[in-house]
Amino acid sequence: MKNTIRILLKSPKFLIGAGMLLSMIILVTAYPAINKKDPLEMMALAFQKPGNELLLGSDNFGRDLFLELMYGIRTSIRVGLIAGVFATVIGLTIGLSSGYIGGLTDNILTTITNMFIVIPSFIILILVSVSINSRSSIVTAMIIGFTSWPWTARAVRAQTSSLRNRDHVNIAKISGHGTPRIIAFEILPYIASYVVMAFVLQTAQGILSEASISMLGLGPFNTISLGILLNWALVFEAPVAGAWWAFIPAALSIAIITYSLFLMNIGMDEIFNPKIRS
Repeated sequence: MKNTIRILLKSPKFLIGAGMLLSMIILVTAYPAINKKDPLEMMALAFQKPGNELLLGSDNFGRDLFLELMYGIRTSIRVGLIAGVFATVIGLTIGLSSGYIGGLTDNILTTITNMFIVIPSFIILILVSVSINSRSSIVTAMIIGFTSWPWTARAVRAQTSSLRNRDHVNIAKISGHGTPRIIAFEILPYIASYVVMAFVLQTAQGILSEASISMLGLGPFNTISLGILLNWALVFEAPVAGAWWAFIPAALSIAIITYSLFLMNIGMDEIFNPKIRS
């Protein structure tokens, strides 16, 4: 583990991506702690231009957009992380079970996975979001995670299938170790790097998915996210009013966060993937 961390710290792409993401997390955590104003408090006229008092101007309700942006970034990252954990756990569980147990279990789980892959996940996401009357940020994250696990499951299944007949696994079977122990100690360590990369990608996908459904008005209630800020800008015609500050900072924040995550993933892939490394 220490060697892996040491190698990662030598990857410029991973360090840049992690640095960008960490800087943003520190900013959105520290600023609301210092400026304890209510982000939904009306402080100016609608679509007031950026100035000294309002760094990013005001939105359609005259609220401080910079403060809203800080809360929005924090919510979107939280949704992405929860969705990433949820999707990775589901994909990992199904992939390990399918790849290691094989037989009828493999056929059933592979069929379910393929069904989720064939049906566009965004359509499922919209249908599930519409059917729920009350959506918190956690519920939204769980919905996103529930619709985005299949590709992780398929990749984990393929790697597990190639590992289950290796010598060290066969020795563990002969030694009388049970299935949970074999999976935990003989298979998981060999795919741990992929699981981490899958989580990073699932987190990025979660942030993009939240922004997409929130722009359609299907995001979490009673909170602020980057997608909700974009929804407000569209509904109240900020582009028509020339209020670029109402939507460009939110869109740029989504781009920076997802780019930093993809950069981290590329850095890890260059280290963990033998073909790229060689």
